[in-house]
This record gives sequence, C-alpha cells and structure tokens, in this order.
Amino acid sequence: MKAKRLSKAQRLSKAKRLDRITTLPQTIIETILSLLPFEEAARTSILSKEWRFKWTTIPKVEFEDLYHPTVKLPGEEIDQNRHSRIEIARRNMAMPFKLFYAIQQVLLLRQGPILEFTLSIYAHHSCFEIDQIILHLSRNHTVKKLKFHFYDFDSYMYCLPVSFFSLHHLTDLDLEFCGIYHKPIFNGFSSLTSLSLRRIGISQKSLLHLLSKCPSLKSFSLHIDEQEFDSIREERPNIMELLKCLPVIEHLTTWGYIFPSFVVDHSVPQALPTSLIHLKYFYFREIGFVDCDGLTFIAILLKCSPNLEKMELEVDTNEDSDKETLKLEEYSVIFENYSDVWLEHLNELKIQHFRNFNPELELVKFILARSPNLKKVILITWINNKNEELELVNVLSHAARASRVEIVVENLWTESDSDDYEDV
Repeated sequence: MKAKRLSKAQRLSKAKRLDRITTLPQTIIETILSLLPFEEAARTSILSKEWRFKWTTIPKVEFEDLYHPTVKLPGEEIDQNRHSRIEIARRNMAMPFKLFYAIQQVLLLRQGPILEFTLSIYAHHSCFEIDQIILHLSRNHTVKKLKFHFYDFDSYMYCLPVSFFSLHHLTDLDLEFCGIYHKPIFNGFSSLTSLSLRRIGISQKSLLHLLSKCPSLKSFSLHIDEQEFDSIREERPNIMELLKCLPVIEHLTTWGYIFPSFVVDHSVPQALPTSLIHLKYFYFREIGFVDCDGLTFIAILLKCSPNLEKMELEVDTNEDSDKETLKLEEYSVIFENYSDVWLEHLNELKIQHFRNFNPELELVKFILARSPNLKKVILITWINNKNEELELVNVLSHAARASRVEIVVENLWTESDSDDYEDV
C-alpha cells in the first residue's frame, strides 16, 4: 500500500514543528550563536529567510587571525609555477583591503549593540581602516570588552587614534603591539576593571596617567620590553610608581623589563605607596634576588598584601652567579625585619627557574613558616643533580611551617619528570 503523499502545506507545517530552534526566544538564540565562532554564526544566514539576519544581533563580534601574507588562506594554494612573484605581491596588497571591506559590511549590517569586539590582524602603523572601525565603535556602540592584537613585519606599531579614548563604557581592555603616543590628557576609563598591555609603545607619563584614570581597575597585566621605551626615549616607570596607581588591584602580572633592573631604582622603601588589601594574586617574571633589592621588595609586598591567595615568580638569576658567594646570613637578616608578616589566605606558591640559591630558599622557608593555609608549593627548577634535588626537599620538609604542604618539584632538565613530596 502506497503512503499518502503530503501536500506542500502539510510538508511546511511538519517542517515548522521539527524546527524548534527557530521558535526559541530571540535572547536564547543570541546566546546560542554567541557560543559559536563568529564566522560560523554568520553562516547561519543561509539556513532560511528567518535566519538571514539573526546573527546580526549577537553582542559579540570577533575578527581573529585574519591575514598573514606568508600563510595561505583556506582553500587557496599558491603554485609558484602558475603565479609570478608580481601576481603574489598584488594579491598580498589587495587582501587587506578585501578584509577591511568585509569588516565594514559586517558593522553596517548590525541590528543590535556590540558589547564585545575582537580584532586580531596584521596592520600597518598608519592603518586608516582601523581608525574608521574604532570611530564607528565609539559613536554607535557601548563596547564593554575590547581586544586589539596587531602585528606587522617592521618595528612600527599601529598608533591608536584619539577616538579610542571615547570608548567610555569599557570594562575589559586587551591591547597588543600598538602605540599610545598621545599627550597624557585623556580622561581614561572609569568603568575599566581589567587591563592587559602587551608590547605597547607608551611613554612613562602616559602609562601612569592612564592607570591613574582607571580607578576601578582590579586586574592588570603589563609586558613592555626595553625597546618599547627606548624607541620613544622615555624612562621606564618602576614598580612603586605602578602600585601607587592601583589602589584596588586584585590580580597583578608584570613581565618583560619591569624586573629586575629597576624594581625600586636600587633604593627600597620600608613601605609601599599604598596598602594592597585587595590583592589576591600576583605574578612577577624576571625578578632578581642576588642584589637583595628584589627579595626585600617581595617581603614588603607580602607585608602589605594580607589577603593574598596565590603568588607566582619567575626568578632571573644569572647562570654565572657563584652559589657560594650568596651568603645565607645576608638574606636571612632581611626577613628578620618582617617577622610580623602573616599570610593567612595564601594557599599556593609557584616559583619558576628555581636554582636552589640561598635567597630563593630563604624566601620559600619564610612563606612556609607564615602561611597557615598553604596547600601547595611548586618549584620548577634548573637543578640537574638528583641528590641536590632530594636535599632541597629534605631541607624544606624540616623547615618551620604553619601548615601541611604538598611540595612539587618539576625539573626543567628532564622536562616531563616531576616529583611530589608531601610535607608531614
């Protein structure tokens, strides 16, 4: 017996009953689309007429890793036998214009506010197309989360335009390889709570001014190489100046050229310029302990951070340093001045490039003795002698301590090898 053929109206009715996603509330559809990569979300426009513009209302827009002249685009193969170098060069010159045109079209099709915007692209230092994008965002959208990662083949950074400082609603800002060369007169971002600056061209005055104009900043990550400051012939701010601008900071990360060369300009004060009562986590890379200044600074920082929960350090000790010349007495005396420090909330300590020199060892022992809730100590070492490694763990196991601690030693020489020791 042949099955009865459904009419067109019946087939459409059945299809609608099966298409439950389309009938969902628009807010739920936006949430679902926001979980997809932006390119995939835009492709839903081909599903049906009803879906043609649904992607234009999602609040998150991302353009990441769009173009690299030496990398083939999806579905494209470069055959040197078929294309001359001139043709390839022309294509490389035309590609950025096509990409920026596509971005402009996406922005023009928007039917809802953009709350999160990401642009990761190779950009020339004077890229007016990016200027236009930033101007459009500042005039038409209340962007809260912004990520700009720019790259170029020369040393010239893309310079952010003045309209960038009109994005007053920002709460999260992530910048990489771009310049802020304007005079320090901008108003800043009063709602900003998270700021990441990686390889940024900025003057000392502009950096300190920017931080001072972000009174709500809770998370700050800074990576500025020496060449970024040298290129604009500016002095580098020391860590004391930075902390003075961060009164409510909770998460702090610095690396690059902040340590160890000018931690405190070789003059360590007895107190920080502000009490870091909100600080819960800090990570300092390339900090040196040999000259005592770095160790003293850490001691002061711990004293002013009563609510610290996790600390992470990457030690920058010269490989040629003579371990025997780093006398224990010189470093143990430092901590005698901070016997009143009590790290009640600290639960994890991690030290990378640990060489088992006296200043490093004294710091670990100091923290063990003053951290009643410490759960884990991770030491990533350069020790290439197993006996020395066991001796290190034995010394720490017999050191004064305020809690039962798991000590994890990971050896960089053996890469995957690591040993766990439980302090009982």
